Amino acid sequence: MTRPRHDLIRMGLQIPLFTYPGVDDADLFERIAGIATTAEASHFDSVWVMDHFYQLPGLGAPSEPMFEAYTLLTALAARTERVRLGAMVGGMTYRNPAFLAKTVTGLDVISKGRAIWGIGAGWFELEHQHYGYEFGTFTDRFEKLEEGLQIVKGMFTEHATTFHGKWFQVTDAMNVPKPIQAGGPPVLIGGSGERKTLRMVAQYADACNVFGEPGQVRHLMDVLDGHCERLGRDPSTICRTRLGTLVIGDTMEAAQQKILGRFGVSRLDDLPPELLARVRGMFIMGDADAVGEQVQGLLDAGLDGLVFNMPDAHDLEAVALAGRTLAPLLLG
Repeated sequence: MTRPRHDLIRMGLQIPLFTYPGVDDADLFERIAGIATTAEASHFDSVWVMDHFYQLPGLGAPSEPMFEAYTLLTALAARTERVRLGAMVGGMTYRNPAFLAKTVTGLDVISKGRAIWGIGAGWFELEHQHYGYEFGTFTDRFEKLEEGLQIVKGMFTEHATTFHGKWFQVTDAMNVPKPIQAGGPPVLIGGSGERKTLRMVAQYADACNVFGEPGQVRHLMDVLDGHCERLGRDPSTICRTRLGTLVIGDTMEAAQQKILGRFGVSRLDDLPPELLARVRGMFIMGDADAVGEQVQGLLDAGLDGLVFNMPDAHDLEAVALAGRTLAPLLLG
C-alpha cells in the first residue's frame, strides 16, 4: 500500500549564498529578507539557512559573507508570516545543547510556532579549527549528536532536565518560556548515513533530509523503514525530504549556463567524472518539463517533500518562477 505523503515539509527553499552582485554588506540582510518573503509569496512552505561560519567549498571562499544561523532565522521570523524556519542543518558541535534548546525555543516563540529544529553531527573541520571547537572523531561527533538530541528534546517539554552523559551534562536545566508547538519544534536530522544517522531519525526525529538521485534515495528510505521496524516506530510519522540545487531555464542548455561558470567549464560533460556524478546527484536542472520529471522521480522514490537551493536566488523573479513551477508538482 502506498504511504500517504507527510505534510510537514513539501516545498522548501534553502538560502546558502550571501554573495550577491551589487549588494554590499549594509544591504545584505534586506536582500535575504526579500528572498524569504518572495519564497513565502510563491508558495514555498519553509525557508532554511545553513549553520556554518564559513562558506562551504564548492560554493565560495571562507572569506565570503556568512550569517550565524539562528540570528538570521530569528530576524526572518519578524519579516515572514507563514513559512516554517530552520537550519538545514545545524551542527551539534557548535553549541552547548542546553543553550541550543533555548535558542531554538526562542525562534519558535518569536515566529509563533514556525520553527523546525534541523540538526546533524557536524562535518566542516576548518570551522572547528579556526573557531576553537573540538572536531573529534566521526564516532565522537555522532555520540555528541545523540546526547544532544536527548537534552534538547527533554528541554522542549520537561520542567527541568537533568542529563549526565559522556560529552554533555546538564542539571535541572529549565527552559522558559516553552516552545509554542506542543512537544516542541519538529526535529529534522540531516544526513544519509545508513547505520547511525537513519537509526537516529527513526528513534528521535520527525523528519529527515538526505541527498542523492532517485535510486539512492529509494535505498535510503528502505533502510529507514528497517530501522523503524526494529524500533517499533510507525514509518509514516517521519517526513522524508531531500536537499538539492534547482536550476531552471528556458532550455536545458540555458539552465546549465547558469552554473557552468562556478565549475570553470563550458559544458557540463567536461567536468571530471566524480564531480559530474555529484552534480547529477544533487542538481535538478532544465526547463519546466524536465524539472517536473526529475521532481516526480524523487517523489516516486519515497520522498514527501523537497528542499531546494538556487544559485540565482538573489534574483527575486527566479524565486517566483521556481515557485510557479514547483507548486503544482509538490503542493497538489
